[in-house]
Amino acid sequence: MASTPALTAAERAGIPFSLHEYDHDPKAASYGDEAAEKLDVDPARLFKTLVVSVDGELAVACVPVSAQLDLKALGKRTQLADKGQAQKATGYVSGGTSPLGQRKPLPTHIDSSALAHKTILVNGGKRGLQLELDPRDLVRLTGARVHPIASAA
Repeated sequence: MASTPALTAAERAGIPFSLHEYDHDPKAASYGDEAAEKLDVDPARLFKTLVVSVDGELAVACVPVSAQLDLKALGKRTQLADKGQAQKATGYVSGGTSPLGQRKPLPTHIDSSALAHKTILVNGGKRGLQLELDPRDLVRLTGARVHPIASAA
């Protein structure tokens, strides 16, 4: 398997992690739901990485696949970022965006539910690849703010 910037970042940080690969179906309606199903992982432990615009500045939000991002929890003028803008800033394509190894490290927000798990899964930098790690390591590596940012799906 080819390395990704996310894997390189995790390796350089020296944190323990494991990789989970699956065959991505381009017809899948939801990247996160597909990953949870194919990897047989509780969707509450699999976190999707969303690029958002908060008052015109890009940021990353990580929330469980089983939930939705509460945009208002990040600020009044928060919206999902344009896919092209997100790809240019992170270096990742939609469905392959990782909170690690971004071209331009963005401020990161992680839903507080992550800390209830011994490990969580986040995108490993390409479609069909998930990286499993301790959520505290993810917080440390990204300098993330951990707070409630998810709402029921």
